[in-house]
Amino acid sequence: MSAPAVEVRGLTKSYGAITALSGVDLRIEPGQLVGLLGPNGAGKSTLTKLICGLVRPSAGSATVLGHPAGSMASRARIGYLAELFRFPQWLTPDEVLRLHQRLACSGGGAVERGALLERVGLVDLGPRRVGEISKGMAQRLGLAQAMIGSPQLLLLDEPTSALDPIGRRLVRDILVGLRERGASVLLNSHLLSEVEQVCDSVTIIDAGRVVASGSVDGLRGGRVVEIETEAGIERFEATDREAIPARIRELVDAGRSVYGVRESGSSLEDAYLEAVKGAGE
Repeated sequence: MSAPAVEVRGLTKSYGAITALSGVDLRIEPGQLVGLLGPNGAGKSTLTKLICGLVRPSAGSATVLGHPAGSMASRARIGYLAELFRFPQWLTPDEVLRLHQRLACSGGGAVERGALLERVGLVDLGPRRVGEISKGMAQRLGLAQAMIGSPQLLLLDEPTSALDPIGRRLVRDILVGLRERGASVLLNSHLLSEVEQVCDSVTIIDAGRVVASGSVDGLRGGRVVEIETEAGIERFEATDREAIPARIRELVDAGRSVYGVRESGSSLEDAYLEAVKGAGE
């Protein structure tokens, strides 16, 4: 069996008297897209940096595809986009990617750079400098540099915070594409709707501890789906999202007309608030 993309056991990180993480466990399988949620100061960025190898744990362990976090072997398999990143303002986007190709020892050359710029919607920027592009464009450029060398694991810290709805849709499509090619993604985000749409599972941390973890559907609980047909409203409880289009196909194959679909039930936001509230009690 292949090693998990990420395996964290009992991870603890203290900065003097402040404990940022306390006994965190996390496992990400190859090809899995995991959302990391939590309030400001919960320890999300610290956990991401520990997996990346930018900081060392006070206790516990973390591995990336079977290699100790922070080792050369693990770093060679990671693409990382920090929440607060800065590119040299005088470089063009192509030059930024060329620099990061050298840092990542990628031999993809101009073909890889062009493909990545096209993938994030920046292929037409030409000679414009980083200092002349918008914050949203810079964030998409950051995502492009994280994908240099086709890493097996991407650690993305708030990758859509500066993007407009079109940019967020583009990033969601990219994340789905990464999963389809077998890459794993840890998505640290405050945008619960984004996580709910693309992630397979979610881990919620608060005050440095895991307070909830599981599939998106499992955390949200049951959902009731109403399908409007010529015969009226049909209601059923969907165990997962795939049950909804499956039921619609059954109705259409049976010659029924479907006029509308509505979904009700608890949301990921409800589950998040409940988990964080429960941890503080």
